[in-house]
Amino acid sequence: MEFFRIQKDIPFMRHALKFNIISLVTFLLAVVFLFTKGLHLSVEFTGGTLIEVHYQQAADLEKIRGSLGKAGFNDYAVQNFGSSQDVMIRLPLKADQKSAQIGESVMASLNAEAPGAELRRVEFVGPQVGKELAENGAMALLLVIIGIVIYLAFRFEWRFSVSAIIANLHDVIIILGFFAFFQWEFSLSVLAAVLAVLGYSVNESVVVFDRVRETFKKVRGLTTPQVLDHAITSTISRTIITHGSTQLMVLSMLIFGGETLYYFSLALTIGILFGIYSSVLVASPLVMWLGVSREQFISKTKVIEGANEDGAVV
Repeated sequence: MEFFRIQKDIPFMRHALKFNIISLVTFLLAVVFLFTKGLHLSVEFTGGTLIEVHYQQAADLEKIRGSLGKAGFNDYAVQNFGSSQDVMIRLPLKADQKSAQIGESVMASLNAEAPGAELRRVEFVGPQVGKELAENGAMALLLVIIGIVIYLAFRFEWRFSVSAIIANLHDVIIILGFFAFFQWEFSLSVLAAVLAVLGYSVNESVVVFDRVRETFKKVRGLTTPQVLDHAITSTISRTIITHGSTQLMVLSMLIFGGETLYYFSLALTIGILFGIYSSVLVASPLVMWLGVSREQFISKTKVIEGANEDGAVV
């Protein structure tokens, strides 16, 4: 299925150096923000207090957030837990208060602004648990990267796997750079979005690389930049359909999903936009500069000695 078909290949590789300079500058800025500002980690990573409350009717999350804000609480997270009547509230633990005291303060603020809440439990999550979550998240990210490298190395060639991983890490670092610069809350749901972007971005790279391999095998007389231009141009319609529909869905979550899905969908939005850019305009030039050529995809002929005086070619 195609919306359109471009007859003449667009010379993307002619501007490959410009695209990669832009990518390098963006990447370095993201790294600087990560080191200077750091990530604003959620209670899940830093530790704090978990409070579960129950309402007889569907809970109004906006009222609950408003009541917490008026009571002076900061960096809180409010979301439904299991059903629309159950609500989970996450709060950072203050140095001068205990979990029980925070629970009492929360219930007092809810009774004033969002009455009808029944306290179910108050639990303290220590920083050690958050540290384990951070370590497990980093391990998950590492395993995903290793899996992608192995998959691409088997399916294509090492030049493709190296290029794809560099491009995908470019997307991940830029997402983290945005969260560091604006000090948006980095939670487990955002980490899940980052892992999703890794898989989503590599899918676009695989589509382009597969067309590159196919063009090398079927078309003769094209230089490597021309082959890459043809592969990108011939997949543009598919890229617009796939990424456009996905981006519409993610934007709908960003606009209408409420605070619970906001940062998750925001990370996906940034990742999809930069994923298109990196898969096409970062990974492809890297493949070209690493020396991909037609000879790497054409099987060499074998000469069987003694078959006849000239030799039989298989």
